[in-house]
Amino acid sequence: MKLNINIRPQQILSKDGVSFIIPFFLITGCFALWGFANDMNGPIVKAFSKIFCMSVTEGVMVNVAFYLGYFAMAFPAALFIQRHSFKAGVIVGLSLFAIGALMFLPAKMMGMYAPFLLAYFTMTCGMSFLETSCNPYIYCMGTEQTATQRLNLAQAFNPIGALLGMYIAMHFVQARMSPMSADGRQMLGEAEFNTLKDHDLGMLIGPYLALGIACLVLLALIFIKRMPKNGDKRSDKGLRQALRELSYVKSYREGVFAQFCYVGAQVACWTFIIQYGTRVFMQEGMDEKSAEILSQKYNIVAMVFFCVSRFVCTWLLKYIKPSRLLSVLAILAAVLVGGVILFPDRNGLYCLVAISACMSMMFPTIYGMALHSVGENVKFAGAGLIMAILGGSVFPPMQALIIDSNIQLLGLSSTNLSFIIPLLCFIVIAVYGHRCFVRQLQEV
Repeated sequence: MKLNINIRPQQILSKDGVSFIIPFFLITGCFALWGFANDMNGPIVKAFSKIFCMSVTEGVMVNVAFYLGYFAMAFPAALFIQRHSFKAGVIVGLSLFAIGALMFLPAKMMGMYAPFLLAYFTMTCGMSFLETSCNPYIYCMGTEQTATQRLNLAQAFNPIGALLGMYIAMHFVQARMSPMSADGRQMLGEAEFNTLKDHDLGMLIGPYLALGIACLVLLALIFIKRMPKNGDKRSDKGLRQALRELSYVKSYREGVFAQFCYVGAQVACWTFIIQYGTRVFMQEGMDEKSAEILSQKYNIVAMVFFCVSRFVCTWLLKYIKPSRLLSVLAILAAVLVGGVILFPDRNGLYCLVAISACMSMMFPTIYGMALHSVGENVKFAGAGLIMAILGGSVFPPMQALIIDSNIQLLGLSSTNLSFIIPLLCFIVIAVYGHRCFVRQLQEV
């Protein structure tokens, strides 16, 4: 699919007459890889819950382990690239990413849930290194005036990887797993249960092993390629001093919290679209297996919306201030979440799918707006924004607890009511966008 978004790479991928096109596309390969890993999570949470006969809350521990790695490694990654370089950070990140993905094989051989959580944690430690390195690296591959647009262009490769991850999750994991329901599995004897579990785990680990190999290939390409050193000025400034200086930058301080809320909302909407769709389709009389597969198709449609909207928003940023576009899309997302909560049928699912079009430009736009005016503290500032990805580990378990509570209010199910969590997150993002817009007007 050819998308004409009227972007001239020589305008946003150059600085002082130097072109960064090849390094840009090598680094954006990392965006595609972590997009693949991130968006395998929704179906995998559901798969783990079924394989190990767990509750939604226990299954969502995948997300806790996944995003905890981001939080734990962000500042160590920033200290590393502060001392060395963005390229070195990318190499370490890809190495950890590959190790974590390949750890799925011994985890499957053990047949226990905990080793998978350790593999996820290791993998996301690598992803934290990558995002701490790649986002500010892309930010520095050109002028500051085009930085937000450049970040959105790079992030456009993220949903392409995510789409591939969702497609593989549906056709090579969910479709090949046993159709037996969680209740049916609990009725099996120990030997039969373990045989079925071993088969399904074998289906689950395949994409991760391929992902580990892909990371190693990209690592080799980046290692042998001479990369630009933009933003790689070595500094002896300590973490404490940098954080003290950053605390005085309002757009950054508020941006970290907005990013925390955004990632929580994104993960919640994508993780629970499977549960939401499965409930809707089973109410229509569909069996659980068919309902899950159809729900995953809606999940893929949501990612298509996300991908196309990213390119459209990148183009719109040529004409609309990032802060204004961010606040408008956040308000629209909040309205759609209201539909998710209030509609108990497919209309609610349609609203949930449409939210992805609103979310597409939020992460890179918040990132770019927050980095504005941080000066030489860009590496530590980037680490703080990556730590904010912890929101993906905080909000989904809160939502899962609401789902597992089975409470009902005004005839609405607990699944519907649980979406009050992303609703509050989008309100925070809308307020942040508006505040940044007002500050920009005052600076003119």
